[in-house]
Amino acid sequence: MLVVGIAGGTGSGKTTVVKKVVEQLPKNTVAILSQDSYYRDNSHLPLEERLEMNFDHPHSVEFELLVAHLKDLRKGKSIEEPIYSYLTCTREKKTILVKPKEVIIVEGILILTHPELRELLDIKVFVFADPDDRLIRVIQRDIVERGRSVDKVLDRYHKSVKPMHLQFIEPSQRYADLIVPQGGHNIVAIDVLTSIIEKNLKK
Repeated sequence: MLVVGIAGGTGSGKTTVVKKVVEQLPKNTVAILSQDSYYRDNSHLPLEERLEMNFDHPHSVEFELLVAHLKDLRKGKSIEEPIYSYLTCTREKKTILVKPKEVIIVEGILILTHPELRELLDIKVFVFADPDDRLIRVIQRDIVERGRSVDKVLDRYHKSVKPMHLQFIEPSQRYADLIVPQGGHNIVAIDVLTSIIEKNLKK
């Protein structure tokens, strides 16, 4: 089993990179764990407080569960990945069954900030994108997928997204084995990453 971690700022193109890598690998050989699924359940808080949560701070993620699940997968055990709703800022009762595969991709903005999780990653990737490009993607995504207004998105960006990126996410790229500039548009870097994964699988 090969475990690949793909990190990068919000709106950097991580999901696109993951999608393009998976498309180039043999079918049914890859399982994906999303850091977003492991945000802490805040159902005990009023909705108003939940909507103000800082999702870009490492404390917002239940890394203990993510690490435990990844260890189980490495042992050949299936896991029940949580489902997190950004609309209610709570975990749903349903889960997703994830079975062990030859390649496990762990994707998320903060995954390289956690020492124990980093130790479980065989290949560490950081997707880099220009801040303006990331902001445009964040605005488009949060309006369409998370029901937020432009004003709310910009307010969140300045209060938490940008400062957390500078404090935690951007510095974590020093742990990366490979940096992918231009996100999902960098076909050469994606091909290189795919080749590295395929080479390791043949071993």
